[in-house]
Amino acid sequence: MAARIKKHENLTEANLQHVISLLRAEKPITKKEACSILNISYNTTRLNKLIEEHEETVRYRELRKAQNKGKGVTEAEKKSIVTYYLDGQNISDIAKSLYRSPAFIKAVIERLGIPQKLAATDYEGIRQAMLPEQCVAETFESGQRVWSIKGNCIAIVRDEITDHPTNYEQKYGSRMYHVHEIEMAECESPYFGTIKNAGKSATRLAHDLGSLSHLQEYL
Repeated sequence: MAARIKKHENLTEANLQHVISLLRAEKPITKKEACSILNISYNTTRLNKLIEEHEETVRYRELRKAQNKGKGVTEAEKKSIVTYYLDGQNISDIAKSLYRSPAFIKAVIERLGIPQKLAATDYEGIRQAMLPEQCVAETFESGQRVWSIKGNCIAIVRDEITDHPTNYEQKYGSRMYHVHEIEMAECESPYFGTIKNAGKSATRLAHDLGSLSHLQEYL
């Protein structure tokens, strides 16, 4: 059974591997120092258990990666990669969860044309974001699911704005749409119960939206 992790403890894979390296160095640290680095109470039994579980996880992952080597991507893997990447997971974490190499995951992402969800605090990245070629479109239909670059999320097209004095195509070279940007696929409200596709309304130019029709079977 895996050891229970407390909120303040630093038991990431990277930190555990760092501690193991220090314990096995030419001039090793003490187990008390190892516990301090991990931010856990001094307990050699638990420390040994954590190291044992970490190394077992790494061995199992390497075994599964070896078994998958040379095998093409499955439809189930494609669905997982699309879902994880659109949810904001990085390539390294997706590779670990699917027992594939980061290079393999990156190649699938590029081949499928999956837009990248960036960290909410990466304002410059969101501002400069580019769509994969497969996502580029000039027009959208009402009810169509799209990727909103500015919203950094999946959105649903409501309608095109055609009754505004501004000629958007003339001014911006692009049509303007009302969209509903989905911030949470499902959430619980104390007043309204389960709410699906919770989010906000926005107006977006077509060049700030990307078609997801090529990924529809995986969404």
